[in-house]
Amino acid sequence: MSNRQQTLRLELAGGRDPARNVAYPRLVVPEEADGSMREHLLDIIGAARLTALLQPIVYMSDGTILGYEGLIRGPSDSVLHSPLSLFKAARAEGMEVQIEHLCRRVVIQRFAELNLPGKLFLNVSPECLLLHNARHGETMQMILELGIDPGRVIIELTENQPTYDYHAMREAVLHYRKMGFEIAIDDLGEGFSSLRLWSELRPEYVKIDMHFIQGINHDPVKLQFVRSIQEIAERSGTKVIAEGIETQAELLVLRDLGVNFGQGYHLGRPNAKPAHAVSAEIAAALRGNTISIYPQDRQPEKTMSIIKLLRRVRAYAPALTNNELYDIFMADSSLQVVPIVDDGKPLGLLSRYVMIDHFARPYQRELYGKRPCTAFMDASPIIADKDASLQELGYSMANGDAHHLANGFIVTDEGRYLGMGTGHDLMREITQMQINAARYANPLTQLPGNVPINEHIERLVQSEVVFWACYCDLDHFKPYNDVYGYRKGDDVIQLVGNLLSNNTDPDRDFVGHIGGDDFMILFQSVDWEARCQRVLAQFEGAIAASYVAEDRERGGFLSEDRQGNAMFFPLMTLSLGVIRVAAGRYGSHHEIATAATAAKAQAKKTPGNTLFLDRRVS
Repeated sequence: MSNRQQTLRLELAGGRDPARNVAYPRLVVPEEADGSMREHLLDIIGAARLTALLQPIVYMSDGTILGYEGLIRGPSDSVLHSPLSLFKAARAEGMEVQIEHLCRRVVIQRFAELNLPGKLFLNVSPECLLLHNARHGETMQMILELGIDPGRVIIELTENQPTYDYHAMREAVLHYRKMGFEIAIDDLGEGFSSLRLWSELRPEYVKIDMHFIQGINHDPVKLQFVRSIQEIAERSGTKVIAEGIETQAELLVLRDLGVNFGQGYHLGRPNAKPAHAVSAEIAAALRGNTISIYPQDRQPEKTMSIIKLLRRVRAYAPALTNNELYDIFMADSSLQVVPIVDDGKPLGLLSRYVMIDHFARPYQRELYGKRPCTAFMDASPIIADKDASLQELGYSMANGDAHHLANGFIVTDEGRYLGMGTGHDLMREITQMQINAARYANPLTQLPGNVPINEHIERLVQSEVVFWACYCDLDHFKPYNDVYGYRKGDDVIQLVGNLLSNNTDPDRDFVGHIGGDDFMILFQSVDWEARCQRVLAQFEGAIAASYVAEDRERGGFLSEDRQGNAMFFPLMTLSLGVIRVAAGRYGSHHEIATAATAAKAQAKKTPGNTLFLDRRVS
């Protein structure tokens, strides 16, 4: 038996470890349950048959280690090897407290044994935290005995079922904070009440669920979700950790969004002996002077008033007593907040949580039960006219107190109560509007249009990265379009769009469609010139198929110029004008577009498929 197993058995059975001069209380296991699963759990507890794995959490700025999340695996030869199965069985047998405390011990001891740098993220379930028989002092005793500073331990709340007693949760968290621990909320966006927990507990860290992280480089909705969470975190002083990062493209998008920390298989898998640093390749990528390509939405901006968010909610008179309103809440479990309205004029909002919180305190119901409900209401709610814009309401919500997001807002019509809206609906609609606002796409090629092109140029300029702006234009396209028709012309434009997309790096190079036969590539690939030459060669080989055999044979066709004169037009060619953009050389996307247009004009002066680099500014 290893020293670690001997120590754990002492901790479970109770007694003193003479080698370390440490006394342990006995870990009590309930005796009511019976059956093979219970025996299996007892065996796991008695033999300390749990293994701690630790997964690194890194700074997105440079790849250094913030700390490690402690994870648990059951016996490898057991149906309870998976933590999900382990805790499900423990809950069914009424042994979740015992299993969770054992998990904490195993993780803390392993972290100390390995002498790992940074912080330890220690998983704690809210339901276990709130149990009356939970022994909150043991965690502190354990880490002090192992010589770990409490400031290095993060209590990570992992939600397995809904949390309703927020007052008790705040008290439990306050208890841990007083001992020096910090708090993190796990799986933000996935749990039952994680947004409410964030508002109530104000944790130092929030972890965004991996669903919103994986594929973020291809999904504008996920991008906007993370961007919104990041903005809220910055306002509230919370640090964001992105979970489940599996690719470098995801990693760099998250870094560019300003996410503080990352975790996932791409950075380091859970391991019994984790590395003290990320790989040199990942560190170099995070420190590299490039920016990621954000995914593009295909929908235009829409202007919308808050009337879309209106919900018809019954209002109550201010003369109603607290006892009466309490009974109303108890009769309808779905009712979360009610408006208090006097003769059509909104006075305030009263939430279920505030009401129950007051009545749960000693003597509060006796003192306030027969008083008017205005005693407990929020007298300064967010009130907005039905014609107000979502942007205006969002601004008011963002600049108001945190409870407004949970309570929602009152909608009026010329000052009279009309209904209510929820903070959840508002966030959803504003998020969708932000996605739509600057993500236009050309309907023919589905490539980003002028707005996202300009946005990306500004991101490049602000990041002070070196890049190459390439303006692409077809030669002799208009007469071809006139003779062969718009449908054939559209086919040629789509051909060019596909060639540009296929010869660029989607994680580094941005391809946009300005309009008509004009395109823009914003290269960060250092081999941009070779990519341009491939485009020209492939276009030359493919364009002949767009003509009839007779025109192909003679190398062009006869048509009229703008003055009506007969003229021979050669087969279409492609002109690429390129400028190099370094930090400080241009101040805006307007200047860059002007310089790239001039380079394209120079390229068009040379017959054939041409690449021109403006060396005057290179």
